[in-house]
Amino acid sequence: MARLFSPRPPPSEDLFYETYYSLSQQYPLLLLLLVIVLFGLLALLAVAWASGRELASDPGFLTSMLCGLGGFSLLLGLASREQRLQRWTRPLSGLVWAALLALGHGFLFTGGVVSAWDQVSFFLFVIFTVYAMLPLGMRDAAAAGLASSLSHLLVLGLYLGPQPDTQPALLPQLAANAVLFLCGNVAGAYHKALMERALRATFREALSSLHSRRRLDTEKKHQEHLLLSILPAYLAQEMKAEIMARLQAGQGSRPESTNNFHSLYVKRHQGVSVLYADIVGFTRLASECSPKDLVLMLNELFGKFDQIAKEHECMRIKILGDCYYCVSGLPLSLPDHAINCVRMGLDMCRAIRKLRAATGVDINMRVGVHSGSVLCGVIGLQKWQYDVWSHDVTLANHMEASGVPGRVHITGATLALLAGAYAVEDAAMEHGDPYLRELGEPTYLVIDPRAEEEDEKGTAGGLLSSLEGPKMRPSLLMTRYLESWGAAKPFAHLSHVESPVSTSTPLPEKALSSFSPQWSLDRSRTPRGLDDELDTGDAKFFQVIEQLNSQKQWKQSEDFNPLTLYFREKEMEKEYRLSALPAFKYYAACTFLVFFSNFIIQMLVTNRPPALTITYSITFLLFFLLLFVCFSEHLTKCVLKGPKILHWLPTLSVLVATRPGLRVALGTATILLVFSMAITSLVFFPAASSCPFRAPNVSSTASNLSWELPGSLPLISVPYSVHCCALGSLSCSLFLHLSFELKLLLLLLWLAASCSLFLRSHAWLSDCLIARLYLGASDSSLLRPGVLKEPKLMGAISFFIFFFTLLVLARQNEYYCRLDFLWKKKLRQEQEETETMENLTRLLLENVLPAHVAPQFIGQNRRNEDLYHQSYECVCVLFASVPDFKEFYSESSINHEGLECLRLLNEIIADFDELLSKPKFSGVEKIKTICSTYMAATGLNATSGQDAQQDAEQSCSHLGTMVEFAVALGSKLDVINKHSFNNFRLRVGLNHGPVVAGVIGAQKPQYDIWGNTVNVASRMESTGVLGKIQVTEETACALQSLGYTCYSRGIIKVKGKGQLCTYFLNTDLTRTGPPSATLG
Repeated sequence: MARLFSPRPPPSEDLFYETYYSLSQQYPLLLLLLVIVLFGLLALLAVAWASGRELASDPGFLTSMLCGLGGFSLLLGLASREQRLQRWTRPLSGLVWAALLALGHGFLFTGGVVSAWDQVSFFLFVIFTVYAMLPLGMRDAAAAGLASSLSHLLVLGLYLGPQPDTQPALLPQLAANAVLFLCGNVAGAYHKALMERALRATFREALSSLHSRRRLDTEKKHQEHLLLSILPAYLAQEMKAEIMARLQAGQGSRPESTNNFHSLYVKRHQGVSVLYADIVGFTRLASECSPKDLVLMLNELFGKFDQIAKEHECMRIKILGDCYYCVSGLPLSLPDHAINCVRMGLDMCRAIRKLRAATGVDINMRVGVHSGSVLCGVIGLQKWQYDVWSHDVTLANHMEASGVPGRVHITGATLALLAGAYAVEDAAMEHGDPYLRELGEPTYLVIDPRAEEEDEKGTAGGLLSSLEGPKMRPSLLMTRYLESWGAAKPFAHLSHVESPVSTSTPLPEKALSSFSPQWSLDRSRTPRGLDDELDTGDAKFFQVIEQLNSQKQWKQSEDFNPLTLYFREKEMEKEYRLSALPAFKYYAACTFLVFFSNFIIQMLVTNRPPALTITYSITFLLFFLLLFVCFSEHLTKCVLKGPKILHWLPTLSVLVATRPGLRVALGTATILLVFSMAITSLVFFPAASSCPFRAPNVSSTASNLSWELPGSLPLISVPYSVHCCALGSLSCSLFLHLSFELKLLLLLLWLAASCSLFLRSHAWLSDCLIARLYLGASDSSLLRPGVLKEPKLMGAISFFIFFFTLLVLARQNEYYCRLDFLWKKKLRQEQEETETMENLTRLLLENVLPAHVAPQFIGQNRRNEDLYHQSYECVCVLFASVPDFKEFYSESSINHEGLECLRLLNEIIADFDELLSKPKFSGVEKIKTICSTYMAATGLNATSGQDAQQDAEQSCSHLGTMVEFAVALGSKLDVINKHSFNNFRLRVGLNHGPVVAGVIGAQKPQYDIWGNTVNVASRMESTGVLGKIQVTEETACALQSLGYTCYSRGIIKVKGKGQLCTYFLNTDLTRTGPPSATLG
């Protein structure tokens, strides 16, 4: 029973719950209670009139009825005013209870002789409805219920105590009344506790659902921002659908496709301009920077370029070291795409000129622009980066490489689209670039119209270097200046998204302060402007609370059928009916209390015949067996110590709670058993007999006649059978989760059986009791008492009142049981959806950042105040390219202008990505792809600085993992060659050493690594040989110490590095141990 009373919630939640509960939940019950009482009073008047009684002859009865009708009509009018109900809930409930109590006491003393069994059923009705239908707290309800019981007992005890001995024994009747009232109080309190527990659980689940929705909205915003930071919006939804499918199918798996290819998210766009820009002199400057300064410098520079791109309707595609390229005309076509790119190039050059003028740092900007068509999209499975491919893209790249520092180099195609917007001059130079020399087309340099103005202004503001002093490093000067640009931090937008709220978040203060009955009872009458005062969270809060309103059960709903309350979804209805019910044992225990109370009452008011005792003994045995089965799960240790024949009982106990068929059968049998035993005493009365008290020879002086029929039970057991029937009907409401239609059927059966017994087959017993009670009455008006004093009529009216009352409660219980189930299901679904969204956010973030970096940019405590940067002493960098793909790539109508060529490249990169999911390559981190070149690194998940304290072999042990990965790439490419009938070969370059890692770019955050190690690794690939892995001398030594075999290639010329001695890794026998696969 202790589990029925949940811990008290936080004060604000408790305050709102009380308001919500009294207004939204008990409000309809209060109105229905008043309606039932009014109809009951009208029914009494109708029965009195139909039975031929003269109402004028009984002024006390008539006065009580008129006062009752007037008083309860007035209370109904007051209760229907919702605005008053909130403020006067307790006083109004007290008035209703006092009116019912006054009406009951009025009935006691009108209509005839006062007896100890008078109005017991009515007082039982008052006691039960105080708990079940009045908006009172448990303490107030208990006080009202006990006061009602005591008032009846005390009034009758004081009034009947001095009466002559002609009345039946008073003490047993008062004891029976006390037992019945006590049982009514316990049953009412139990019903109220069950309902409050269910309502509070539903209320909390609704709040949890609200918080879950907020959290879900937050996660949706997170993943939307993340997705849009990787991809353009037009591709985001399509790729998001695939991620969701992968999450549902299981991590790492791909949804089944109709072909053997991976999904390709690439589209062709015509009429675009491509801009490539490179910072001249940045490599030397970067070598002088600390890791923090380098990342800050790159973020500020590229953040400025992103800002310029946004101003000129250009989309940044990718950052490659210090190279920046973007496209205008994507995703939507723009007529001025060429002008946009040229303007952007000029602004970039201007920004670098200002930087050089302010700091004295010798850097410049080289820009190349070409216009044409591109294939754009995403390839591969991991580290998605939006990219563009086409011969036009390649040409734009060469335009930048062969350009002039500080100028924008354009092709004839771009010049034609400028339509004279800018003056140009011929490049007039012999192209050192073989690609441009082969094309043989003229190129042009754009004349910046604002360049002369800037030259005239010169450095009027003075150099920053002169202010800071001559000793400051150029890199530090540049960093100081760039900080003034104020570029946004990567993923800064995530810090502005509302943080997920926990389920323990208190209710909105504004919601509590602005709550009014109109919100929960009639939103249509909400004062204008209140919605404006509430923020979005409060508005959602009230929307959720509105869905809990009990009046919703009578209206059209997306979830329920308003007539049957069945769920509209058949699967949900089936799930609800098959749901487990652990509380069934408590229902059975409380029903046993009703049965036991009826037993005590029967024992008190009858002469306890042996047959009745035996019947109850058998029933007690059945009840004990039922309770033992229900609670045997909690007595498992005791049961297992007993005879083996009882060892199956705990299993049966679990089945009772989980099997609805067994549960319904046992519940129905229990209720029918209580109904049957409530009227068992009538079986010991003859079905029809002559009443000795109505015989003509019985004199008025025969006051010493017994109250018992010859060979039968005392006549006073007849009204107590009525009361036991009324008490037994309460067992129906104690089974809270029993379906409404079954309760309706059982109550109809009970009503029909009870009325047929007391109004037909055993109606003569009521007449005989009245004859004995009024034996010797001198006043003719007392020979026929009022309706209130005749057991069979008052009993029938009580049965109908209890029937409708319990039916209303059954409907209300059914609605709340279903509502509780619905909210639990919604909460589970929202939690699952939230979990899916969190996984999606994690996958998206890990698709941009390494797994060990991602936590830095997500979570409730992430404030994005600092740029992420990390330096490493020993990182192995790999560049693996498929040079033959450049020759393979062509653009014709046969291959859909190059789309089918990219499909093959997508298969190559996707197969390479699949290797990353293997446990042995968990330390390999993909950095990016550059056309057909794959860049990866190992050693990035090591703690910064720890390598310096470790010996060389241990600190660079991950080099072996990278070699094995390079060999695995070659094996993958061999498989692709076999299936595509190609002869692609891999060219790999490896180098190891210190690098700086960081995240830069606010518009499209990108994780990258920089340093001389990266540059040399790239040169090892570009100067390498097909089918070979080329490494530097230092890397060769490290690999040999790990057991790999390398042989010298000799001294070669490396751009930017001079003459270097390089080595080839012997991939025929990767280690000195067992042989391994050859490379490509």
